[in-house]
Amino acid sequence: MSDAREVTARLFEQREAQLAPLDRLPRGLWLGSLINSQGSLQPRLISLQGLRDALLAGDLDASSRRPWPAAPLADGLAHCLRALDLPALCRDRESITDLVLGSMLWHLDRIVDYVDRGDDEAQARAKALHAFMEDWRERRKLLEELETVFGDADDLLKNMHWDELCGVLRSEGWPEVVRASRLMQNLPELARVIRRLGRVSPSDAVDEPAPLDREVLERSRAPRADPRVTRVPDMPGETRAVHRSGRIARMLPSETMLLTHPRLRLVWHARHAERSLLSYEEDDRLQETVVEQQPAWRPSPRRSLARRLESGPMLICVDTSGSMQGGAEAVAKAAVLEAVRAAHAQKRACRIYAFGGPEEILELELSLDGPGIGELTDFIAQGFRGGTDICGPLERIVARLAEERWQLADLLIASDGEFGATPETASAIARAKAELGLRVQGVLVGDRETIGMLELADDIFWVRDWRHYGTSDAASPLHSKSLTAIYFPNALRAPKP
Repeated sequence: MSDAREVTARLFEQREAQLAPLDRLPRGLWLGSLINSQGSLQPRLISLQGLRDALLAGDLDASSRRPWPAAPLADGLAHCLRALDLPALCRDRESITDLVLGSMLWHLDRIVDYVDRGDDEAQARAKALHAFMEDWRERRKLLEELETVFGDADDLLKNMHWDELCGVLRSEGWPEVVRASRLMQNLPELARVIRRLGRVSPSDAVDEPAPLDREVLERSRAPRADPRVTRVPDMPGETRAVHRSGRIARMLPSETMLLTHPRLRLVWHARHAERSLLSYEEDDRLQETVVEQQPAWRPSPRRSLARRLESGPMLICVDTSGSMQGGAEAVAKAAVLEAVRAAHAQKRACRIYAFGGPEEILELELSLDGPGIGELTDFIAQGFRGGTDICGPLERIVARLAEERWQLADLLIASDGEFGATPETASAIARAKAELGLRVQGVLVGDRETIGMLELADDIFWVRDWRHYGTSDAASPLHSKSLTAIYFPNALRAPKP
């Protein structure tokens, strides 16, 4: 019986040894590599692992010959990979490498189907390689667009299926996203403004709105008087315990009794010589005041510059009213895209508030996964219409700031400035600035400053050439950015002292 079990165990060990290369392959390639119709199982698994390592290294290593696939098919496959420059695309990117290998296995498995339809082996191989090449010519283009918009696409492929992502990239709204991304390349200063939003970590920049010469504390030393209590042993005072000593005056009565015995008195003399007589332990405490130099903090006569806090959560309020149509609309969409891209790259929270007329508020918290990219694409693809009512989204934003996740967020308002907040809403924003440290960054996509924008924003980034990004190239007829101050000198309300 034991011999039969041993033979069975060895038999299973031999069979499992053929599948050992699977341990080095990602689980997503297991099914395609096991059921593929080309070649034998073990050479296929070993060669597939070698091909994966070569693609991750960015070099196919043409001098080495792998046992799978067979020579004519292997040469054609290598030609396709090099023609599409897929080794460079796959270098150090596991998600894209596994996507290439999974697609390759699928197309090679179609060879037997072509043969069943009447093609010979050479024609079937040519069709499979041609289909693989055309497939990845399109996929590479889509991946390049995806990386142009969001940067490294490896994280996106880890979080969503390719077919789901491909559906978004082929949608009608995706060209608008690509256009917004290219527009943002012409506005690098706006991108820097967006990336500075939030109040989490200090940067090297000086915080201009904060006082530049605020007083700070520095380390120093100062004399300090401390009371000190010193214990003085064997000084007449408090009796604490019993211990051994050579003091006759404080020995216990039991020790005195030894002196009355003719032989035990010798024991007493021996203990006295050894200072081991049982005696009362006494001590006293000496109290005194000692003056020493101690570390201390004191106001510094020098001044310190305040460092700006950046890289935190972002609240983006976008004007989608009818007056934003054209170039202003394009700039606003590009700002939203840049905010989402910055949030993804730096692992920051980002919430979008798109507002039009009363009760026309779209609130989105976008993430770069399948649903998030789809919602972002739908938002950027839609046109801006309707009226303007900024009070609704601002009220929601103030309420959101009470949540712990958004307490260190900054607010960005992208608009042409054609709005006005009620005194109550403006006061709520002012209280959030004073109590919570909220900073409001304005992005003015228009020809002149307005009271509405000036009341709310701490700083305004002005996109003066916004018309160049729309359908009209007409220059602005306005000669100054301060028309309100020039023609309506009493219109601007100064802050109350």
